Amino acid sequence: MAPRARIRRSAAAVLTAAGLLTPVLIAPGASAAPEPRIDLRVLVVDNGDSPVQAITAQLRSTGIPYTTVQLTDPDRPTITEAFLSDTVNGTPRAKYQGVVLPNEAPFGAGSAEQTALETYERTYGIPQVDAYTWAHPGVGLDYTSEGGWAGTLDGREAAVTDAGKAGPFDYLDGALAFEDNSPAVQESYGYVARPRSGFTSYVDVPVPAGSGRGSLVGEYAHDGRRELVVTFAYNQHQRQFRALARGIVEWLTQGVHLGRDRNYFAVHVDDVFAPDSRWDTERDCTPGDFDCAGGDGEGTTPIRMTAADAQYAAQWQRERGFTLDMVYNAGSGEEWKAENGGTDALAAQLLADRNQYRWINHTYTHPYLGCVQDTSTVPWSCAKNADGTTRWMSRAEIAAQIRDNHNWAVRQGLPVDRTELVTGEHSGLKTLPQQPEDNPDLAGALADTGVKWIASDNSREPEQRAVGGALTVPRHPMNVYYNVGTAEEMVDEYNFIYTSAADGGSGICENNPTSTCLDDPLDPATGYASYIVPQETRIALGHALNNDPRPHYVHQSNLAEDRLLYPVLDQVLADYRALFADNTPLENLSQKSIGTELQRRTAWQNAVTNNRVTAYRIGNTITVTAPSGVQIPVTAPEGTKQQLLLGTTTFGTPYAGTRSAWATPALLQSALTLKLP
Repeated sequence: MAPRARIRRSAAAVLTAAGLLTPVLIAPGASAAPEPRIDLRVLVVDNGDSPVQAITAQLRSTGIPYTTVQLTDPDRPTITEAFLSDTVNGTPRAKYQGVVLPNEAPFGAGSAEQTALETYERTYGIPQVDAYTWAHPGVGLDYTSEGGWAGTLDGREAAVTDAGKAGPFDYLDGALAFEDNSPAVQESYGYVARPRSGFTSYVDVPVPAGSGRGSLVGEYAHDGRRELVVTFAYNQHQRQFRALARGIVEWLTQGVHLGRDRNYFAVHVDDVFAPDSRWDTERDCTPGDFDCAGGDGEGTTPIRMTAADAQYAAQWQRERGFTLDMVYNAGSGEEWKAENGGTDALAAQLLADRNQYRWINHTYTHPYLGCVQDTSTVPWSCAKNADGTTRWMSRAEIAAQIRDNHNWAVRQGLPVDRTELVTGEHSGLKTLPQQPEDNPDLAGALADTGVKWIASDNSREPEQRAVGGALTVPRHPMNVYYNVGTAEEMVDEYNFIYTSAADGGSGICENNPTSTCLDDPLDPATGYASYIVPQETRIALGHALNNDPRPHYVHQSNLAEDRLLYPVLDQVLADYRALFADNTPLENLSQKSIGTELQRRTAWQNAVTNNRVTAYRIGNTITVTAPSGVQIPVTAPEGTKQQLLLGTTTFGTPYAGTRSAWATPALLQSALTLKLP
């Protein structure tokens, strides 16, 4: 019976059907033993290796409570019966619904701790994940010398088996390719082996230099216990793990757990209606920028979308089923129109297609909203008043930029949300090292204009935070530059940043610990398509598969001239749709919805961290209590109902073969109560 089917029964029926509990004969007149309480928390035994840490990261991202035991900690708790279980109000309690181990027996086969853990799993029907182990009969596999293989998996193509698709990996649709980002680096090592009796393979691969297929992920049922056996090494960022992570967790929790996991992708296009400056391939800088010596920008051709580019954007959206967020500067567009004969075919086309996009306020003319910049030196600094204090853009000036842009949109009939804002260069927010604090006038201006969600740069501030009464929405920058219109310009600037001084680059990559230099400069004619597009696709898709709702941002220049953005987006969407089934679509959220999701997660994580959440399962009933006002993320199988004061209602919305939601107790109830099918 597939694991997905097991969760459709009561806990006792599940354990009996799986062979995990021996039915007890009740003597006439005797009362039946109470069904156990199983707490919705996972036990993680961590040896410091990347596979365990990858699964831990998935638990954390999903919002699943877990307890970690560090094997290398001399003061760690001892794994005993009392550590794993007890009794609450006369009901036997299993403190953990699943166990993650670095391998099948990290405490040593036959040791007291290993025996206690195995007895616990057998007694309560608790699944165990072996995060990474080798192929041998102890985990239900033949040795690799018996028709298997061990070696580097880079670039190899695995597949989800029929059993995997009928079970925990039913959200995957196609082949699963192992990353091969550098031929000089071994990225994934694994053991490919044939299953023995009791082993069901979920993910397999053709045996290299052999015949048939061998397992990489599978379930080993034996001795009244179940183990998910993974025989390849991985880390939390690799695409093959990111694709399988959801299924590993669903198997571990038997499809019932706190937290929710969805795949997200949103793209903000900044500077719409405004022209963007162009990179100078001779000076290796952008004329008009204060740090571009000898170039004032006069006489250069800025990059700006045309009406044909706008038509293409609308058509691309319709064909791909994907909505872009147009982050607009109306005043900059009006200035361009005044300087170019009083007409603007681009604006006319975008306004004609206004309802095909989402629109976000980017201020009227894109000024810097932080301190007044002193550009007489490089890098710039904050200008000072006579008394030495910092000169700031005023509250009134900031509010006018926000208000004028919004009012223009309302007059044009744009579907814009007053509560959303992206400031130019994320200005007004702190910018290190020059401006270590927010503009003190920013919060007041946001309140004056009704802004609740202000974009920030995820590369500088990855966590959501408050700005007065507003909250930030961190955005991922994409390495498709704002100041390039052609692939050749893009490669030239990329080479300047990412090649050594000896190779003609800036050498920035040599002196920045977070950067890596290219081995050789990219070919100007082919480098964008052959190197940059795959690189940016991998990064963006990695975010999408990491339960990360944060949007990505680019600029209108990337939709103009060579239309550099589309090859990246097309590859992200194509790779995603080739891998995932139709029941697992990309969630394309608005900025407000993304901010709300991050806000809920923070409140939930705080409640979990402070031990203010109680969640358990008894039979087919789930009970969860949390602090008032904290929404509770829950994932459960299809057919789950929420218990109301009178009757029930269908729980959650479908995604990836399960149902999930941010939920609260029903009216006049103090706990969230769910009834499993």
